[in-house]
Formats: sequence, C-alpha cells, structure tokens
Amino acid sequence: MGKQGELGEFLRSRRARIRPEDVGFASGSGLRRVPGLRREELAHLAGVSVDYYVRLEQGRNRSVSDAVLGAVADALRMDRDERDHLFRLARPRKAATGEPSGDGGVRPEMRRLLDWISAPALVLGRRMDVLAWNRPVCGLITDFGQLPPRERNLCRLHLLDTEIGGRYPDRDMIAREAVGHLRIAAGAFPDDPELWELVDELKARSPEFRHHWARHTVRTKAFGLKRIDHPEAGPLTLSYEITHFPQDTELSLLVYTAAPGTREERALRKLAAR
Repeated sequence: MGKQGELGEFLRSRRARIRPEDVGFASGSGLRRVPGLRREELAHLAGVSVDYYVRLEQGRNRSVSDAVLGAVADALRMDRDERDHLFRLARPRKAATGEPSGDGGVRPEMRRLLDWISAPALVLGRRMDVLAWNRPVCGLITDFGQLPPRERNLCRLHLLDTEIGGRYPDRDMIAREAVGHLRIAAGAFPDDPELWELVDELKARSPEFRHHWARHTVRTKAFGLKRIDHPEAGPLTLSYEITHFPQDTELSLLVYTAAPGTREERALRKLAAR
C-alpha cells in the first residue's frame, strides 16, 4: 500500500527543493550526497532538536504540536495547500469501526439540484468518482450511465481512457490536478483501500501521473479553465467551479460554464439540448 511513509516522503521532497544558500547555509555542493537541506539544517531552522525532527519525518511522533508543524512548514517555505497537507499527514484520520471506505451517498436533493442546473454538472466523491450527473454533462463528456461504476472516475477517464482522455490537450495540467487532489485525499483518508488502488493503477498506466506523484504535487483547485477538443463542438475553453457541500464534506459539485454570447455558450446549449 502506498500510504506507508507518506509523511517522510513528503518532508524529504520539500527539503530537497530548498537550496541551502537561500536559507543561510553554505552550499557545500561537493560534500552533499542529496540536494536540498539536511535534516539537521531543517531542525535548526524550525527550532527543534535533530532527534525530534527525525522522529517526525519517520512518522514516530504523532503528538507533535501545531507550533512545531507550523515552524517546519515555514522553514520549508510551504504554501497553504502544502501546509494543510502536512498537518493531515502528521495527524492521520482514524476510521471508525464499520465506517465504509467509499464515498457517502448522494441525497435526493442533490440529484434534484443537478436536474435544475442547465450547465454540465457532476457530483464527485473524494476519489473523483462521478456519483451523480445531469443530462448536459453527458453531451460534454460522456453518458456516465453507460459506464461500469468503476469507470465513472474523472482521473481514470482523463488519464487512462484513450477516447475521452484524448480530448484534453493539456495532459500535464490534468495529471497535476489529479495528483494534487488525490494527494490531499490520501492525507485525509490514509486507510482508504480503494483510493490507494486507484493511485497504484494511475502510477502504473500514466507516465504524467507517475511523474507528478513522485514530486508530491499538492494543490487544491476550486476554479479555472479547461480546454476540451470535443468531437462534435470542436475546441472549447470552458470555465469550471468546484464547491463542497457543508453537510457532506466528502462530496463536491463541479459545474462547467461559458461566458454569455460566446461560441462555447452556444456549443454547451446545443449539446445540452441534444
């Protein structure tokens, strides 16, 4: 299982990207066996003992304080997403007895909401599983009802499905976003076997995913642009927004839109009507 050693691997990857001379240490490039900061240098910057930091990196210190984690994050110049990921890895969530490993159910009200949305929209689970969808998104991406449940996953479709994945020209960006999302999910749910099965499959079959997974890419994306080369509508550049349900925190709503009066808007309306 890939969850073993996640905290240590993440911290080592962040130490490796810091140049010693940028934080006041001599580079000593000829004497360093690995790039970046040594453990003792990071411990000095964070104001903790070397032994304490080593135990943290090895996952043997689960009682670490917020102050220490914050100091380590500052020393490693982590951004907000990376800092949050560090806290999740340092304090893994313990699954309750009998807690299902899958995503929560989609309430009827959520499905009703999808039916009222005229733009392409999906309800996603924590592994990017497509749990519910409306008719317009079937015209844009695929008819999810015709897929086996296991294949209703945006990461699999974008990176492994030749037909659907081939419609996304920005494959490296797609892989970065998939890794960023699944890294965060792995930090929050380290004991989810289906999540690690998906990660192992993507690592084995997608070079782009494998590359960014090894780099410990961590990034949340709540909105942005996505380019799609649609077989009927042609090249489209669409906006997307992702929002979470306050009472169903493992679920999110993804909606694709286009600016009024654009060719993309006309294409979406035509696909939805079809």
